[in-house]
Amino acid sequence: MEEEMFVSIAICVILPIMIVWLVQRTVTNRDNKNAEIILKAIENNSTIDADALVNALGRRKVSSREILNKRLLRGCMFSLIGVALVISDVVMYCTSTDPDGNDMLTLFMIFSGVLLAIGIAYLIVYYVTRREVDTETKESERKNF
Repeated sequence: MEEEMFVSIAICVILPIMIVWLVQRTVTNRDNKNAEIILKAIENNSTIDADALVNALGRRKVSSREILNKRLLRGCMFSLIGVALVISDVVMYCTSTDPDGNDMLTLFMIFSGVLLAIGIAYLIVYYVTRREVDTETKESERKNF
């Protein structure tokens, strides 16, 4: 009984804290290394462009078109996996002869419904934001010409 409690506490409390700590530590280490590189470059060579070096070492900006494409990809993946699981759940339900085995089948149906809902949500967000990205792209093209 106590072992099960320790395992659930470790999974629900300690694991998320460790993940957040590890991600934060990685970001901090990367920023510190970039700062050291920039300081050494400035100390060793005064002709180097510090702004260009900071931009080169910084994060790459993700365009709105790339974000939009990732949403479409995730929406399609989640939706297809959800549909496949729903179909397999229906087939398993129709061929099931064990009335006591429906508890696990119900859990699978809930899981497949959640995946399908997440996929549909991604697709809705994709179709809504696609129009905005298209208008922004057209406006930026007009400004450049």
